[in-house]
Amino acid sequence: MSPPIRLRAEDDDDLAVISACLQDALVPISEMCFLPEERRFVMVVNRFKWENAGATPMEPNGAGQDGEAPFERTNCGVRIDGVERVQRRALDLRDRRQILNILALTTTGDGLELVFSGGGALLFQAATWQCCLKDIGEAWPTARRPCHDIDKLADIGYTGATAPAEAGDRLPQ
Repeated sequence: MSPPIRLRAEDDDDLAVISACLQDALVPISEMCFLPEERRFVMVVNRFKWENAGATPMEPNGAGQDGEAPFERTNCGVRIDGVERVQRRALDLRDRRQILNILALTTTGDGLELVFSGGGALLFQAATWQCCLKDIGEAWPTARRPCHDIDKLADIGYTGATAPAEAGDRLPQ
């Protein structure tokens, strides 16, 4: 097992590192919260530990060479400071049990965009922002490594580039 990570981003280059760490993280809608008085958005995600994924040799049956699950996941806290407003695109936030799969966290002209599989996104308006990520607790083994069908990503319009923001409802507090 690798040690927990703790990262802070204040520019595009740093955010690209955090985005890579968050790719394929799972987040229940109930674990996301916008705190307008603090100008802060927080969430707890179930993060796939990509930093270990290439270091584990695998057998043809998908297990590690020692027969154990070759990959790891961990809970991870994410905080975005400086958020003035949160909008949603193609997300139904009423089902608080719904679990979203993170594809990327990128900058936009007026803040940040958190893109989920299925085409949904959260748009964070922030003139200046800071994003922090911190692993929480012990990692656990998993035999499943996330993979993406590039054609399906193109079908939903995800190109890896930031799409123009559309007006949406505010994220419930």
